[in-house]
Amino acid sequence: MARKQTLPEAPLRTMEEFSAFVGLSRPTVSKFFNDPSTLKETTRRRIEEALAASGFNRNLLAANLGRSRSSIVGVIVPDTADPFYAALTRRVQGMAQDAGFQAFVLSSDGDMAKEAQAVRTLSSMNVAGAVVAPLEAEADGSSDALGRLETDIPLVYVDSAPAGPAAFVGTDNRRSFDLIVAHLLASGTPPVFLGMPAVNANATARRKAYDAAMRAQGLEPQHMPLPATGGWDFERFGHEAMEMAIAEDRAAGRTVLCANDRLAFGALAAAWGAGLRVGGEAGCDLRIAGHDDHPLSRYTCPPLTTVAQDFDEIGRRAIEILLRRMNEGAPDDPSEDVVLLGAAVVQRRSA
Repeated sequence: MARKQTLPEAPLRTMEEFSAFVGLSRPTVSKFFNDPSTLKETTRRRIEEALAASGFNRNLLAANLGRSRSSIVGVIVPDTADPFYAALTRRVQGMAQDAGFQAFVLSSDGDMAKEAQAVRTLSSMNVAGAVVAPLEAEADGSSDALGRLETDIPLVYVDSAPAGPAAFVGTDNRRSFDLIVAHLLASGTPPVFLGMPAVNANATARRKAYDAAMRAQGLEPQHMPLPATGGWDFERFGHEAMEMAIAEDRAAGRTVLCANDRLAFGALAAAWGAGLRVGGEAGCDLRIAGHDDHPLSRYTCPPLTTVAQDFDEIGRRAIEILLRRMNEGAPDDPSEDVVLLGAAVVQRRSA
């Protein structure tokens, strides 16, 4: 007797959702779409009835779904419009294309729910692997959606390190903050740290790296009070933090080291608005430095002293590891695919 199919509560968008609706495993459902003759007639009929009842549409990149491995790699970043992530994704796209793959780029917009939706989209496309700059605002691991994706396909994290063992390519924050703290101490007053909102693991990692760098120099870390606002609008966050410091007379004569360059952009604007002169020359009121060497940092006024991340190399190494994992599988020791790149101080006029 045929199994009666009821309508799903919501439209089915992925193979996982359709498989759950049918009550069969995804491999069984995949066999139906790839080669129905491999299934029993009763199983085929059950899936056909579920298709008719649900209206499930598997036409999204159907050519790829029929292959054992698609020709698409996914990329998820917090903001595709940000020049840092744009440069990184361009590198990933170029190398993927050279290897015969197309990169499909999605933005999480700094939102965990949108990150989960991006993961579901990649799953529905049967991508061969993915490069992800995760949000994971808490230090207890990546989102459940990313965790599930990692069990299904090769995945390489970039920029913000996951808490657990996984392939990761990024900058060695401890080393980069050692460099910038030593540079600022050699050229002026000890740096006070302007931290970033807790939007990803870098917020904690960079604060700890600054603290360790200061203590290694025999100094106690100093932290600027932070505004209550959060999110990915770093420029506004840095602007508000500097305005608070100026209003409380805690800015003049200080060196401010920002957790990233976008915070520094906001801090520079706030200092300018208050009539304070930023720079390392005599007669300046304070110094401001950043981290990342954001593509726009050389065009601020004054140009920003910072630590250069090699985002081109981050993208290159990430796709290199991903392609190897897609061909050979993951190594027995996950630490083999953890790459922490060096950094270099870029001296400009702001400090």
